[in-house]
Amino acid sequence: MYIITGATGFIGSNLLAEMELRGYRNLVAVDSFGTDSKWKNVAKRSAVRFLSPNQLEDFISSRPGQIDAVLHLGAISSTTETDVDLIVANNFQLTVWLYSFCHLHGIPLIYASSAATYGDGCLGFVDRDDLQHLHKLRPLNAYGWSKNAVDKFIADDGGFAPNNSQVVGLKFFNVYGPNEYHKGMQMSVIRHFFEQYRTTGKVRLFKSYRDDCAHGEQRRDFVWVGDCVDVMLWMLEHPQVNGLFNVGTGHATSYNTVAQSVARSMGVEPVIEYVDMPDSVRNQYQYFTEADLAKLRSVGYDNTMTAVPDGVEMYVGNYLSQPDIYR
Repeated sequence: MYIITGATGFIGSNLLAEMELRGYRNLVAVDSFGTDSKWKNVAKRSAVRFLSPNQLEDFISSRPGQIDAVLHLGAISSTTETDVDLIVANNFQLTVWLYSFCHLHGIPLIYASSAATYGDGCLGFVDRDDLQHLHKLRPLNAYGWSKNAVDKFIADDGGFAPNNSQVVGLKFFNVYGPNEYHKGMQMSVIRHFFEQYRTTGKVRLFKSYRDDCAHGEQRRDFVWVGDCVDVMLWMLEHPQVNGLFNVGTGHATSYNTVAQSVARSMGVEPVIEYVDMPDSVRNQYQYFTEADLAKLRSVGYDNTMTAVPDGVEMYVGNYLSQPDIYR
């Protein structure tokens, strides 16, 4: 039995689809559906059991011997969420409870950390899991802080030690791909750029406010959701691997390049307009992110990450431009 939390969300629903495709059985999907169309993310799934989050603790507490692994993606993922009590309850307390339960019963746990833990990136993007390093990180928002708090708790408890049952935290960078449509303003820029080109014929990008960075040359590590899922399932198949790991392409791509890739995939002219960045964003804006993949490669993961132009072409061609945009 495999427990997948956040299973109707963006990464979770793609994970669920891929696990079904690869022949995994006894999948238990834990999430809230709400009142929007998030149910469409899992409408094509077949033999899956759905649970609400408030059923989770009782369900797994009575079945420790039946659980093969927990893949924990459930969280308040909005970087603009201001209800910190809500963030603590969902992102910290639940994850710590799952970690403690899995640690006690020797159940592999693979959970979503985040590249948001790196803050402005002044300390680099190296995925060390020692407590001293994690204490130095300064996330820019409550979401990133909550993820780092979990990482620190597990590190302090010795949970990443190689002689323990598997505990893996994955620091996802800027993920894009199908089934993110319910995320609103938190959707990837690829989805936003597609809609802007489709409705207005141009893309609007924030101006740069640094002398060493031209407008639109702010760069992020944009990673295809299929690669994130592949890393998770590779970890599941290598239970001897423990620790925190970055998940990105390892190469930063400018917003200009992404906007041009979307235009090319749509067959339209890449028209870009640069607009003022809101004052509320300027002090928290990341000009550069790039996953250091050395640690991931060192444990044996050698699959090639999807280059941004190729990922954009798949996303636009296979999903966004099709009548059925869901995986």
